[in-house]
Amino acid sequence: MDNRAVLEEGPLIARAANGDAAAFDELIHPRLDGLYVTANRILRDGAAAEDAVQQAMVLAWRDLRALRDRDRLDAWLYRLLVRTCYRELRSRRRLPANVVQLERPDDADITLAIHDRDALERAFRRLSADKRAVIVLHHVTGLSLTEIAGVLGVPEGTVRSRLHYGLHELRRVLQPAGMIDRVEEPA
Repeated sequence: MDNRAVLEEGPLIARAANGDAAAFDELIHPRLDGLYVTANRILRDGAAAEDAVQQAMVLAWRDLRALRDRDRLDAWLYRLLVRTCYRELRSRRRLPANVVQLERPDDADITLAIHDRDALERAFRRLSADKRAVIVLHHVTGLSLTEIAGVLGVPEGTVRSRLHYGLHELRRVLQPAGMIDRVEEPA
């Protein structure tokens, strides 16, 4: 976000911090899609992602007065969201998984696309929540490694390590499935 936008949001943040719900809505609404995409990529469940975004926004509303550096609003929101996603993933470990067998379509192209998506989904679920969050924040949300370090509250070297090992694990799992040749390398 550029400096002009941050300066324009300053009064909105101040009003929202003082309990102005309309200002909070105006501040948060443009960010909701990005927050949802990030939560959905981490949690791999649309309904859980919606819940995580909602929980993070409740925390943001409650704790907005504690935000010291107002130009770091986005990083703060993503930090709240990622921590909410981590809590959700921890609670899921205690619940049994529901597996539903789907019928296979007749069209070979659709089958290949579904197979690829499922293989990627299985590979992504094998990653730890920490590695998944770094990959999503970097490749989906487009945050720099420094920004991710700020969001997660870890050193930049830790972010680099999680990104490297997470991508390595994805490649290792996807290569036998024959997908690694079809997956573009990130720039």
